[in-house]
Formats: sequence, structure tokens, C-alpha cells
Amino acid sequence: MRILGISAFYHDSAAALLADGRIVAAAQEERFTRKKQDARFPAHAIAYCLQEGHCTISDVDYVVFYEKPFLKFERLLETYVGFAPRGYQSFAMAIPLWLREKLFQKDIIRRELQAFAPDFDWQNKLLFTEHHMSHAASAFYASPFQEAAVLTLDGVGEWCTTSSAVGRGNNLSIVSELHFPHSLGLLYSAFTYYTGFKVNSGEYKLMGLAPYGQPKYVDLILDNLIDLKDDGTFRLDLDYFEFHTTARRSYSSKFVGLFGPPRDPFDPIDFETAEGQRFANCAASVQQVLEDILVDMTRALQRETGLRDLCLGGGVALNGVANARILAESGFERVFVPPAPGDAGCALGAALYADRIHFGNPERDIPDHPFWGPAVEESALAKLAYEDEQPVEQLGDSAMIDRVAHDLVKGHIVGWMDGALEFGPRALGNRSILAAPHTAEMRDRLNRDVKKREQFRPFAPVVPIEMAGKYFDLPPGGMRLARFMSGVFPVRPEWRARLAAVTHVDGTARVQTLERTMAPRLYALLEAYGRLSGLPVLLNTSFNLSGEPIVNRAVEGYLTFRRSGIDVLAVGQTRVAKRASLRTKQENAA
Repeated sequence: MRILGISAFYHDSAAALLADGRIVAAAQEERFTRKKQDARFPAHAIAYCLQEGHCTISDVDYVVFYEKPFLKFERLLETYVGFAPRGYQSFAMAIPLWLREKLFQKDIIRRELQAFAPDFDWQNKLLFTEHHMSHAASAFYASPFQEAAVLTLDGVGEWCTTSSAVGRGNNLSIVSELHFPHSLGLLYSAFTYYTGFKVNSGEYKLMGLAPYGQPKYVDLILDNLIDLKDDGTFRLDLDYFEFHTTARRSYSSKFVGLFGPPRDPFDPIDFETAEGQRFANCAASVQQVLEDILVDMTRALQRETGLRDLCLGGGVALNGVANARILAESGFERVFVPPAPGDAGCALGAALYADRIHFGNPERDIPDHPFWGPAVEESALAKLAYEDEQPVEQLGDSAMIDRVAHDLVKGHIVGWMDGALEFGPRALGNRSILAAPHTAEMRDRLNRDVKKREQFRPFAPVVPIEMAGKYFDLPPGGMRLARFMSGVFPVRPEWRARLAAVTHVDGTARVQTLERTMAPRLYALLEAYGRLSGLPVLLNTSFNLSGEPIVNRAVEGYLTFRRSGIDVLAVGQTRVAKRASLRTKQENAA
């Protein structure tokens, strides 16, 4: 049986294909269209999945959409009625779009799919599952656990903002739900927008900003914005928010009266000024509130279920600082976060839910890696570089590893493309920018000349799993959480000076522990670099510039290499280095 899962029409559209319960392919639409967080129907991602499955759309037995549009429309109507006449302008703007596009999403999806096979009858082949069930299925069925508690949190699905479930074998049952407008994700997003970052992508920045501040406003948040119970359940005071009544902004004038004027997105954050510190304090405060609530929630869930393992899904599960606290304080022994816990991962979750529960098919092992996207074609790089008169080397595998290790020791920044593309927002070794982790100057150079992003943003280290405990303070279970960069842990004090580029201001790092079997060539590079430098750790960040998706094909890697301060591009066994004159020109421009 072939099942195609789809997520679309909000953000991070994606597709995933199962064949007899096993993952064939999964990819995000943005990686093909080059539009970050592309929300459109994932036609390119579907075409790729079918190609990998050696099939046509006519060979697919069922297509599963990741949420139920009618329930979402019901929320829109009931929210307007409940808060009328507030939000009439937002309602009037939203209704025509819903009537024209979203309310009839089943027909829209069917029309899009018929572009692949015009004569195929989709009337009985198109299925829908609920948004949070897609999150839960993505987290549980991709985990290594036979039974586990499952907690999912995001902004909002149809109605649900938080759900808890129990998974055992093929069974996955929702235990409790918290409904809109009471949402931990929307609380965090309100502060994201208030501090001048974009909702649904700037939450990373807010988490990175938090360690520069002090949680001075925790009591202000708890006394005014949120009514919190001992088990982590809560209600928001909606007078401080506008996400439920207007599309203009997430917070209200009353929120501004409490915390002061919001930050203009174009204003830099200067920690030497009172204003810059105020925004850092806001970030630190909401981050602590988020962590405390999640710890209370997961403690209660562990007591209720008595289970030792926890799976986390939804966009909130991307908060690695909170995940580490959950592991340390919840009572669960192991915590699993899939590589794509957000809406993109719901494409895979919808397909897995249909396969395991709707159709009751037998459980299949899911390979424990994120590499479900297109394989890079290194021949394209050689052609581009020759045409551009860039020096090109074709090297054997061991020679390439040795050469790139020497590049890194010399302080060069390396664009690294190898094998299949990662599924999810993090580059975990196949579409990475790599650098020596030793100096703060390297961190600043990467932020300024390569990533072109805020200077306070941290970078992650990648380390062989056998050596991780030497450099990082990983608690029991931490190795599992660090596999997909899902946890933030302390850098051991004696190594912070030599790992300055990957040590955040609070002494932590979002660690990636790497097993040889997951990414053999990157593992070999870590070993080679360790032999040369004495430290088998590299800085690993996603291969993209600010505002762009992670690179997919060699041509995108090459164009990013040419437009940034990357010194060397390694694609498979092909190495391209910038001419010295071009490198000097870029450095002078910076």
C-alpha cells in the first residue's frame, strides 16, 4: 500500500510517501521553490516523492491531508461570534479567502492532484486527519519507543493547541487537549513579534536572545497574562492579545502598556542600551515561563501515565532549551523529538497515522535518520565551477576528507553537501556549513560574512557520540535528544575557551551527537579534524543565508558559496576553492 501525506496552505508545506508502511521519501516544498517556509501546495515535493517511489500518482492508494479544514473554519466563525464586534476587519478579510480557497480545500487538493493524473477518481482516496494527531503520529511512530507518552504543542491546529497522548505499538490515543485561544505557542509568538521578529520563524531568535537578558518580567507575565495551574494547564488573559481578533499583530495595547513600546524589526539590538536590555529581558522572561510550564505539564503527564519515555511534537518542540529541562526535571528517562516536529513533519505524521491506525497495518521500523530528500549530484558542481573558472579538484573519498580537514584547520569555512537532503529545519550533516569551533572571531565572521544574521545568534557543535561526554555535560538520555540537535546542554567549563565559536553567552550549546552510521563521511571528517587539531568537534550550521531555505541541489550550494564568505565547497568527492583574489575582494567588501 502506498500512502502520500501532505501538509500545505499555512507554512512549511511538505510531502511524504510511505510504501507498505516504510518511508520512501519526505521533503519540504521550500527546498524546491527556494521560497522560505513556502505554504503553497507541495507539487514539487510530491513529484520528488513519486520519483523516489518509482511510481505515478495513479499508483498511490491514498492521499492524507494533515488537518481538517472544516474544523478550522468552524474555529474562525466561533471565534468571531465569541469576540464580536472586535476583530470584524480581520474576519471580513479572512472570510473571502476561506470561501474562495480554504473552505473547499478538498476540491483544491483534488484538482492539484489531478494535474498529476487527470482521470484518477479521488472521491474515495483523499483522507483527512486532525492537525495534532498528525504531530503526535510523527513524533511517536518515528521514535525508537514501543510505548511512550506523547505531548504536542504549537500555535493552533483546528482547535487544539496542546495535546497529550499515549502510544503503544500501533495504537495512539489522545488523553487530553487544550483548545484555542489558550496557547503556549501563541504566547511565545506574541513575544517573538513584540521583540521585532517574524512569527513562525523568529522564535529561534527569541530563544537565542534570552540568555543575554534576565527573567525580570516572569512575575509580570504570570500575574497578568496567564492563569497557571499546578499541572501546567493554563488560560491566557485575552485582553493582552490580539491574535484571536486581528491579523495585524499578536499582542494588544494593554500588552504594550505592561512591557513598553515594541521593537522595530529594523532596529539593531544593542545590549549596551536600556532598550536593548529590555528586549533581552522580555525574551529571558517568556523563555523561563515556557520552560516552567512545560516541566509542570510533563511531570503531570509522567505521573498520570507512569511511562518512562516521552515523545514531543509541534513547533514548540523545537525549543531545545526547554527540551533539556524536560529531560532533566520531568521524570521521563528518555525524550524523543523527531527531526521535523513542526508542520512539515505533519505530512509524514498524517501518512503514518493513516497507515498504522486508520488501516491497521503492521508496525514497521523507521530508520533513525533525517535524510529523506533528494541526493546531491556532484557532477553539476564540477560543470558550474569549470564554466566559472574556479579551481576544481576531484578527489577520492579519503583524500577529500583529509583535504577538507586541513581546510578547516587553516580557518577556512566549508560548505558541505553530501548524499540525501535532511527533512526538517536543521542541517544534520548533509547540507551544512562547517568551521573550526575554537574562537569567538569565527562565530562573528560566520554571522557577519556568511549567514548575514544577527550577531547574537549562536552556532551548534557536532561531535562523535563516543566523545560527546568529554566536552559537553549531557545527562542520562541526553545523547538521544542531541541526535537531531533537539537539546541545549552546558559546555564543560574547561573546554569553553577552546569551543568559543559554539559556546553561547550562558555557557551552553545545541549539541549534535553523531554516530558513524548516520553520516559516515561527516563522522570521518570529525575524526580527521580531531587528529589534526586535537579536538574532534566542528561548528555545524545550516547551509543557507538569512531568509533563504537550506540548499538542495549543487547549483544552490554553489551560488551560496559565491555570494558569501564561504571559502571552500565540498560536494561528494568534488572540491571547489575560491580564488584568492575573489576571497580578498569579499573580505574587503565585508
